[in-house]
Parts: sequence; C-alpha cells; structure tokens
Amino acid sequence: MSGAISTLHITNGDLAALAIADLGLGGTVLPWRDVLHEGPVPTRLELDELRMVRARYLAALGWGELDGILSMLAERDSALREFQQHDEVILWFEHDLYDQLQLIQLLDWFAGVQSSDARLSLVGPNEYLSVVDSVRLRELYAGRVEVTGEQLALAQRAWEAFRSPDPTAITLLLREDTSALPYLAAALSRHLEEFPSIAKGLSRSETQALEAIRDGAATLADAFRAAHREREDPPFLGDATFAAYLERLSEGTEPLVLAADGRRIRPPRWGEEDEEFWAGRAVLTDMGREVLEARRDWLAIRDPDRWLGGVHLEVGKPIWRWDPDKRCLMREGE
Repeated sequence: MSGAISTLHITNGDLAALAIADLGLGGTVLPWRDVLHEGPVPTRLELDELRMVRARYLAALGWGELDGILSMLAERDSALREFQQHDEVILWFEHDLYDQLQLIQLLDWFAGVQSSDARLSLVGPNEYLSVVDSVRLRELYAGRVEVTGEQLALAQRAWEAFRSPDPTAITLLLREDTSALPYLAAALSRHLEEFPSIAKGLSRSETQALEAIRDGAATLADAFRAAHREREDPPFLGDATFAAYLERLSEGTEPLVLAADGRRIRPPRWGEEDEEFWAGRAVLTDMGREVLEARRDWLAIRDPDRWLGGVHLEVGKPIWRWDPDKRCLMREGE
C-alpha cells in the first residue's frame, strides 16, 4: 500500500496561506512574504545572498528586527530547498504585481535546480485567494496545471530583466510573446509606472497618494482606499507599503505632505499599534501642490534614492523616468 501524497503549497503571504491550509488538503503551506516591487533586488544574487539584502531593506522600513526577518526568510528558503521531499509543489499566485514578481522568482529558481520527481503545478487565478470562498479555492486546486518548460524559460528571462540595472530590459521583454504567463506583461508594465514621471518626479503610486489627500481624504485609511484600492486594477499594495510611501513624501527639507498637526508622517514600526496612525489625517504642503500640478519637479528638490528591482535611482547617475503619455522610459540627458 503506497503512502499518502505529500504536497508543498507556496503562496504569496499569510492570509492566502491560512485560506489554503483551511481547505484541509494536507501537506505544508509556505507563504513567500516579500514585497519585491519595493527595495533592492540586484542582479546575479543567489537566494542566500538576496536574503540578506532583502532583510536589511525590510528591517530599515521598521517591519521587524533584522535578526527576526533573516530567521523568517531563512526558514522560508530552507523549506523551499526541501521541495524534493514532496510529491508535488503547487504555486498559488494571483494576477497582481506583488504576486507575479514572487511567481517569476520561484519559477526562475525551479528552472535552475536539477531534475526532480516532484510535480510542479500552478494555480494562477485573476482573483484573490484570501477572499474567495472554500468552494472556489477547491475548484482552483482541482484545475491546477503542470508548469511547462515555456513558462520556466519566460520566468527566467523576466526575473533577469526585473533585476537588471537597465530597466529597458523589461521593455524589451514586453515586446516578446509573454502569453505563457498571462498576467506577467500587465504586472511588469505597472512596475514601470513606479519610475519617477518626466514632469513631476513622482511615481504613479506617489501621485495617486497626493491626489487622494488633496481631494480631502478624511483619514489615512481613506487615503489608502482612494489612492490604491479604488484606482488600481488589480490592486497590489499592502497598507504598510502605502504608509512607507507617505513617510518618504514627508521627508526632506521640502516635504510634500505632512500630518494634520504639522509633523512629519511616521508609520508605526513592528509591534506598535497602528489604529491611531490610520485614523489620522494628512495635508499637502504648498510644495506638494506645486509638484502635483507639475510646476516643480520633486527630484530637483529632493535627491533620489530608491530601488526598483535591479535599478538604483540615486544621485550621480542618470535617472530613468516614465513618460505616462508615450508610455515609455526615458533617461535624463537623452
């Protein structure tokens, strides 16, 4: 009599992991837990090297102590490396930018490992795993498909392009046929919109945050809904990432936004209560209005220092900018 089938389920985060675990399918459920569209994801780093880079970035945001984040990521990576102990690995990833980057990271990794008897399958819906009911989750599970060589190869090219210090690697990839991963092109296109715009120096997310505050969002929670949940299809930001954007917009000698009491915006750090923060209100400064109306360029006021995948926008280097009308990247001075 053969033993029970062992399955490793990998998904985007804790809420989806809980929903999958509640189905009672058995096996191990592994949440991937990384916001890859924010912070450094440099080229040519293996999993162990990238873990330290990501942990330092996440700790700097105040999302946990460095040792704790490192430990969490190390446990995650260890569970991944033990995939050959399972009969099947099922990747459960949604259609938004957050998930698609995690998916191509994992597919790239699996493409690089030696052959295994474990079946690699994909559940890739255009709906959110944490909000659909158990009946729908079981339907998605039953409809899972085996990952193809074409998908693995595309993911390798996409992960390399995302980590490249030259973001035109992404635009070149988008000229290819990416239908093997049907939500990848839209996700990477949305990623490009996070580069500073040619007129304002603001990303799309930053622009939408300032617009929500300008339009009278009563609380920061309302600003998050108006700036992201109501304007993105599909939404991909968590509230902690949105709060980090507000903090960045509140920094420097010429902040664009401040708390209603005139102080800089400081999101709660790991372990701190956040209810009061989200009930608070923000206001645009005069400079914030000037930048939002494209009368001033934020990057001429504040030195750039932001990582987008493999691209570091920093002082002393030509800055890549996004032209929202032509929908293309441009480099300053060209």
